This record gives sequence, structure tokens and C-alpha cells, in this order.
Amino acid sequence: MPFPTASAPPPGRVGPGAGRARRWPRPLLGAALVGVVVVNHAPLALLVGLFVLVVPFEKLFPRHPQRLRRPGLGTDIAYALAQPALRVAGLVVGVGLAAASLAWLPGLVLRPLVEALPTLPRMLLGFVVFDATIYWGHRWSHEVPFLWRFHAIHHSSRQMDWVSGVRNHPLDGAFLAPAFALLLAAGFSLRFTGVLAVVQIATGLFLHANVRWRWRPLQRIVITPEFHHWHHADEVGSRNTNYAAFLPLWDLIFGTYFMPADRRPAVYGVGEDVPATFLGQLGHPLRGLRNPVRALRHPVKAARLLVANLRVGVEQIVRSTRRDTHTPSPMGSR
Repeated sequence: MPFPTASAPPPGRVGPGAGRARRWPRPLLGAALVGVVVVNHAPLALLVGLFVLVVPFEKLFPRHPQRLRRPGLGTDIAYALAQPALRVAGLVVGVGLAAASLAWLPGLVLRPLVEALPTLPRMLLGFVVFDATIYWGHRWSHEVPFLWRFHAIHHSSRQMDWVSGVRNHPLDGAFLAPAFALLLAAGFSLRFTGVLAVVQIATGLFLHANVRWRWRPLQRIVITPEFHHWHHADEVGSRNTNYAAFLPLWDLIFGTYFMPADRRPAVYGVGEDVPATFLGQLGHPLRGLRNPVRALRHPVKAARLLVANLRVGVEQIVRSTRRDTHTPSPMGSR
């Protein structure tokens, strides 16, 4: 199966349903707001808090001139308000994937070493292991076609700002569950692992911000908005680059670091048709997949098909891991 491409769609077009986008946000957001007020105030409070903290910087130091009510804002806000339900769905799937991935086996091998370390070295090791596993999980989500189905939703934003960072399909996050299984099996506490995840999420929102800061002295030490904007850019040379969650070290080591000094990213998005609406995006990655009910009717056939697909997936992960990162991958080529 070939890797997906990342060519840009025509300007102003997101995909099927783009013409209907104006009809969705108001009723959808209205229903989401009612649910938030009645069930859980936290997403709305967090959304308002981040708005107050980040938007002034976007207006004072903008990277791109951009209206506050930009295209796609309603979809992104719907994702923000729906986070509690989306995270529950991702957690349920993630637990199953974590167990099936067997990532906990190397964690058990590391456990004696981890338990023998003092607190500070143990935390540093946990941070490094977390960052390395997130790097590879993120890289595979771009270069393995089935995983890209879900991760493409996050990259479908054609205008970058802080709230675009919450546009994530719940099953996309579930595919990072093996990284957490590795850490927990290695003896790192659930609290420590959870803190790393929360810090990553908060940092990710800031990295999407529409700010023009470069912070050149830090670009090879920690990730910056410039670093992550190049990751989202749909421009020659930028595709399949800058995967790190915290440390650009991994991109430097494995040849996926991309930070040109003579230009800045200007075009964002993906080269495939992605619906503009929240509900459309949730269902988009599932297109063409077999009905699970049919698997119950024909379990032997379904099991054979699952094994065959898993074999293909493993081959694609190996191909991604072993490819020469100093040359473009099929996904990034024209």
C-alpha cells in the first residue's frame, strides 16, 4: 500500500462538505455548549482561560494576519468542548491497543533498572523514554497509511492558531497508548506518566499559536512554535519532518529536522479531501472500513483478514523506521 500524499488542496477548499460548513457550527456548538453547562464546566472554563492567556499574544505578535473568527473556528471549538467524551472514547480503544501492542514487554525488561535509580535520574530517564516513544509514534502516524487516516484530521487545519491544536480525532491519540504502556510497565508511576501527557498537551496548544517568535538559540534544544509550524506546513521539504514532542534531538539524530533560515511556513493543510465539519471529520477516517458486525458473522474470515492487515502494517512501520530520512519519503514526494 503506498504512503498517502500531502499535496495541498485548492485554496479555500477543505474537502467534501466545505460548502455546507456554514450550516453546521451554530447548531453543533449550541448542542455542545448545553452539554458542557449541564454535565461538565471544565472544558468551557479551560477554553476561556486559554483564550485570555494566548490570544493577546497572537494579536500583538502575529505570524500571519488572521481574523479571530477565521474559517474552521467553529469546528475547532466543537473539538475543544467535546474533549471529555472524545478522551473517554480514545482511552477505551487505547487500553486495548496498549495491551495488544506488547509494548509493555520491553517495559518489564527495563523495570529493574528503573527501580534501582534514585528519584531524579529515574524521572529524567522517564522523560527521555517518553519523548523518544512519542517521536516514533508520531512519525508512524504520518508514514503508515492506516494511522495517517486519523492523524490527517489534526493536519487538516489550513490556518494555524492555538485552538487548532485541539483538532484531534480521538482514535489518533489512542495509537500513542503503547508509549504509556511501556512507561507504566517499566515502573514509572501513573501520576508521573499523566503529568508528562498533560504537559505535552499544554505545550502542543502553545506550539500551534499564531505568533512570529523564532527563538533561534533554542531551536536545536527544545521545540518552538517555528519548529511545529514547519511540521504542519504543506510545502516542499517540510513534509514528514519535526516529529518531536519536546526535544528536537530525535529529529536531528534520525534526519527529520527541518528549520530553513531563509523562509517561514506559509501554507498549511493536507492534500486530501477532509470534511469541514466536526461530525464529518469524526467519521472520515472510518470510510471504506468493513462493518464490525460482519466480523461476528464470519469470524474466521475476519481473523484472517485482520492478521493479513497487521502484517502489512508491521511491514510499513519497519519501512518507515528504516527509510533514509535524508531523502523524501513517498508520502512527501510529488
